[in-house]
Amino acid sequence: MSSSHFEMVVPVVAADIDEQNHINNTVYLRWIQDVATAHWRAIASRQAQDTIGWIVLRHEIDYKAPATLGDKILLRTWVGKASRLTFERFTEIRRKSDGRLLSQARTLWCPINAQTGRPMRVAAEVRTQFST
Repeated sequence: MSSSHFEMVVPVVAADIDEQNHINNTVYLRWIQDVATAHWRAIASRQAQDTIGWIVLRHEIDYKAPATLGDKILLRTWVGKASRLTFERFTEIRRKSDGRLLSQARTLWCPINAQTGRPMRVAAEVRTQFST
């Protein structure tokens, strides 16, 4: 299964810059989580959002090029393989002005019961919402 892409644009602000005068690696990680959360909230039903939470099991991030202050960043994410207990999510981070790939990531997410914090199985209808 593979979902359609979800995109959002974020600006690079002064707080994102590190000692090397480019985006700190932790900012890329934050953006990966932010776009995943925005995608979930844009597509999942209110009931699903109230009952299902998410925790990260694994991040794999490849850094390709730096971003700098003033850049507008295009965040693009989609779900790859979605099972009842894990969702594989891909993220591309690109500079909006020229489309240059700055970073790409693969994250493995585990659904949890929002009330108990314990892993839970995701119903087929929720998986279908994120697949093409």
